Amino acid sequence: MSDKAIIPYSLKSLVLYFLKLGATGFGGPVALVGYMHRDLVDKRKWISEDDYREGLALAQLAPGPLAAQLGIYIGFVHYRLLGATLAGLAFVLPSFIIVLALGIAYKYYQGISWMQAVFYGVGAAVIGIIAVSAWKLTKKSTGKDPYRWFIYLVAAITTIITENENVLLFIAAGIFYWLVKSAGSLKKKAGASAQFFIPVLLQIDTGTTQAGKLQDIFLFFIKAGAFVFGSGLAIVPFLYGGVVKEYGWLNEQEFMDAVAVAMITPGPVVITVGFIGYLTAGFSGASVAAFATFFPCYLFTVIPAPYFKKYGKRPGIKAFVDGITAAAIGAIAGAVIVLGKRSISDLPTILICAITIAILVLSKKITEQIIILAAALAGLIIKIIQPS
Repeated sequence: MSDKAIIPYSLKSLVLYFLKLGATGFGGPVALVGYMHRDLVDKRKWISEDDYREGLALAQLAPGPLAAQLGIYIGFVHYRLLGATLAGLAFVLPSFIIVLALGIAYKYYQGISWMQAVFYGVGAAVIGIIAVSAWKLTKKSTGKDPYRWFIYLVAAITTIITENENVLLFIAAGIFYWLVKSAGSLKKKAGASAQFFIPVLLQIDTGTTQAGKLQDIFLFFIKAGAFVFGSGLAIVPFLYGGVVKEYGWLNEQEFMDAVAVAMITPGPVVITVGFIGYLTAGFSGASVAAFATFFPCYLFTVIPAPYFKKYGKRPGIKAFVDGITAAAIGAIAGAVIVLGKRSISDLPTILICAITIAILVLSKKITEQIIILAAALAGLIIKIIQPS
């Protein structure tokens, strides 16, 4: 990491960049990390290629939404804790404000028929988007490894049957895959590294209290934030199990609408927690949910960042995270089935979902935001032609 005297940009410039990216960065985590490379490495040359690659590797290795963690790491490169904190806040704040505004509108106008029609179409499109994303993640992350496929299928089947997601299953998957790999050629020191990493995650309390709704929200969402690996979509099945099934804060339709909101807003997909928090407990709920979700992401970035060059590539740590990632992707695949049963209810929604999948598979030029807008228009037209 460079000396401050030769830093080619000010902290203010970096914060302004992430404010802009958070307000205009559509396309999901892969697109967002691509924008950062294009803007900060290629064009402006603020960040070296090596620093960018190390930040991306850490973001993929540790729990937390990929794009947000990379942004935090980039802030840390030259300005340490202050830079990481301000870059992270600047990246998340615009999309939080947007989903908060949408939450207010949704809460007060949910009963209006046009809004119900919009989400009728959008909900079906979202299922198609998640299905394609799950398939891409599956191909990329499981490959031909039979043990990863085993973990993936167990997580998918468990999610479908229970309509819930168990954090302990994720941890067990990580330990299982680490044991499989350590039985081969891993050195003893690598195993010790994984043993250090595992207790860090196990210290997260999996219980909730009855002391108040805000405390429940905080405890639930801090667990959610600690187990989002790579893609923000990994949080969807976890949120469904808690928000809908366990606590009943939202009904199934409201939850699907919350996922839809995440798809049509810029910034990290995980910011949907702000929308969910607002529907659950107003502005306080939105703020607590957002803070609790992103705080683990922040810690898992700034704490290991100074040591990542030395220890981040150890095979024991990588194996543990690979196991959790396979389980997370399996849970996403299972969530497609669980959520699809609610949103795909008739011929029009089947067609919207099928067309969405076809477009995403066959075309690289049509973005998810265009599909969502088209699905919203289709929902309006269908409800006008066939009023319920």
